[in-house]
Amino acid sequence: MTHRPRPHSRHGQGEVVPLHEAPASGSGWELPREISPEEWARYESYLAEIFSALGMDLDQPGTRTTPSRFLRALFDATSGYDGDPKLLTAFPAERGAKAEVALAQVVEGPIAFSCLCEHHALPFQGVAHVGYVAGDTIIGISKLTRLVRVFARRFTVQERLAEQVADGLVELIAPRGVAVHLEASHTCTSMRGVEEHSTTVTTTWRGAYEDAALRQEFLQLVGRTRV
Repeated sequence: MTHRPRPHSRHGQGEVVPLHEAPASGSGWELPREISPEEWARYESYLAEIFSALGMDLDQPGTRTTPSRFLRALFDATSGYDGDPKLLTAFPAERGAKAEVALAQVVEGPIAFSCLCEHHALPFQGVAHVGYVAGDTIIGISKLTRLVRVFARRFTVQERLAEQVADGLVELIAPRGVAVHLEASHTCTSMRGVEEHSTTVTTTWRGAYEDAALRQEFLQLVGRTRV
């Protein structure tokens, strides 16, 4: 696989690069991944060997191309590493002369997402709610869905996903506050180990959401729209 250098981000070990100076890694400015045909064929052969060792009969019509389909599915499920350049669109808030009024929030959700857990490479899926209090810039509502999915379509854990969505929105539009609420079910707990069918909830707050009343309003709105 051809690896291209990625800019540093707040989540890496390098220096944090301001948005106006260079693209931030993780929010939508990555270079697309490249896998050569030779590498792709080699990875398929590895998968065929693994599946065969685990008991799959690869000589059947329905399974002969399973390694190829599985590899393609993994590549598609991790497309978040390629970023999403459409996240770069933002707009002036246009609040008019009376900008400093009571905190007003935008809440979008439920936003469906699916991830691959980095511990077992098994799926976890659920819904996200994202809220923010605008500063001088706003973002299109559809971009909140794109923001969730660009981080969800990677190998990750739920706690990090919430933090990345919050930090990504801060990098994009510098809002006065950000709230992220995730609910997900994890295949790694339902198919193995304790085999528990449960839901995990994660929340994270930034800026103005340190205000308890604003957090409570956000959670009430989440409860009204929860699927």
